[in-house]
Amino acid sequence: MSARRIVVGYTANDSGADALALATRIAAASEALLDVVMVLPSEARNSVVPADAGYERHLKERSRQWLAEASAALGDEVDQSLHVRYAESFAEGLIAAAHEFGASLIVVGAARGGLLGRSRIGSVANELLHSSDVPVALAPAGSRDVPVGQGVSRITAAIGTRPGADALLEASVALARETHAPLRLVSLVSVDLPAGLDEELAALTTTVHADEVLLAARRELPANVDATSVATTGASIEAAVQSVDWHAGELVLVGSSRLAAPHHLFLGSTAAKMLRELPVPMIVVPRTSRKKMQ
Repeated sequence: MSARRIVVGYTANDSGADALALATRIAAASEALLDVVMVLPSEARNSVVPADAGYERHLKERSRQWLAEASAALGDEVDQSLHVRYAESFAEGLIAAAHEFGASLIVVGAARGGLLGRSRIGSVANELLHSSDVPVALAPAGSRDVPVGQGVSRITAAIGTRPGADALLEASVALARETHAPLRLVSLVSVDLPAGLDEELAALTTTVHADEVLLAARRELPANVDATSVATTGASIEAAVQSVDWHAGELVLVGSSRLAAPHHLFLGSTAAKMLRELPVPMIVVPRTSRKKMQ
């Protein structure tokens, strides 16, 4: 059994199925143990305000039934462990489970109502992206339709135009190694020009800067790690995302905003814009890494 563990927040709906499918694909590619977690409200077993024992028993039994159905759907694809946990919120329960199991990743589904193949941040993901100290993967709507056998075809690290990508690079290199996938560095630049400026000259200057940032990032990679790189510009970040090629089995890693507390997540404005257009899953990495690359 692998020492690597992945926590997936499971709910008995399409969003939960998407999260489970993505987590299974990553776990299969990295030979990780998948911890499937359902979080129940803590008041269901609150000792101060006694709950209805029959309701609590029914809720727990129903949750275990849902977990068993999810487990059966997984088959023998990955090593798995099923858990029911209690917490004040779903996000709090997932973070606590990740700490309990020493998990390196939390996977959740997009909110309902999102476009197929895109991620829409719901309340759970939003809370995780503002409080987790563990990387969080967001499964786009429709992830359940991607075959597990697709594996992880590529790891892409979205490098910003400012310094400070150490933690992102470390996480990207580690995941590329674990999933046996090639690594790509991408710099997306928005060219928002005031009236009167030469568009071609501004775009060229911006691209040169992006290339310099990518070159600096490549120098930070371990000597035995190779990566391709691409810098692209657009009238907006969304347009820049649309101009890049994406594999069906790809995973994109982004770093937290500079406003994030050390070891915690905070989804910056650029990453939020990317998320609206990315046709592949995004993993958000805390801005300070707890581990160094080997």
